[in-house]
Amino acid sequence: VIVGADPGGRGVVAAASYEARRFGVHSAMPISQAKRRCPNAVFLPVNIAKYAEDSAEIMAILGGYSPVVEPLSLDEAFLDASGTERLFGPPIEIARTIKQRIREDVGLTASAGVAPNKLLAKIASALKKPDGLVEVGIGEEESFLRGLPISRLWGVGKVTEAELRGMGIETIGRLAATPRELLERRFGKNGALLHDLAHGRDSRPVEPFGRPKSVGAEETFQEDQRDSDRLRR
Repeated sequence: VIVGADPGGRGVVAAASYEARRFGVHSAMPISQAKRRCPNAVFLPVNIAKYAEDSAEIMAILGGYSPVVEPLSLDEAFLDASGTERLFGPPIEIARTIKQRIREDVGLTASAGVAPNKLLAKIASALKKPDGLVEVGIGEEESFLRGLPISRLWGVGKVTEAELRGMGIETIGRLAATPRELLERRFGKNGALLHDLAHGRDSRPVEPFGRPKSVGAEETFQEDQRDSDRLRR
């Protein structure tokens, strides 16, 4: 299944099922390219109103287990479970209950990561999709990260990944073993941050009411445009 623009027109892929991804289809890919790679896929249109409705329902479920919830997008959020154990049990049980509630009330699977900080929870949540539950205990931070590829770390995009691989650093464990001073010389302040993250250190709190950092909108023209006045509008 591929969700996005009309495969007979122009536009991009919004999302693709795991079966379609095996053909190399991914979000933001031109829809015509997705059609060539996976011609037998079922193509469905985007339904933002439906996604927003389900998202609100999921966020309400999360808010029932902690007052400190930080949404990242329509389908992803951090939840601070500190101090909720007497009501709902240990964090791993809270995550398990939330997953069950989302399945029963919304009809969707969800993956969760339970960890001492946001970085580790984010990485853990992505390891066993589409219906995973991974816990990282206190003291297990470095052993959990050691064998993972550097691309799993926040702040490691394609450019930084290429630079790190050029230095012979391909795993988070190897990055953690690299002297902090060397990373700072190569990447500046970001080098110090990378070193901390590679050791599983992340002190950022869950912030439920943070201001959005950006707002964006996109439009795909049905034909290539060279009219500068139209493009400016």
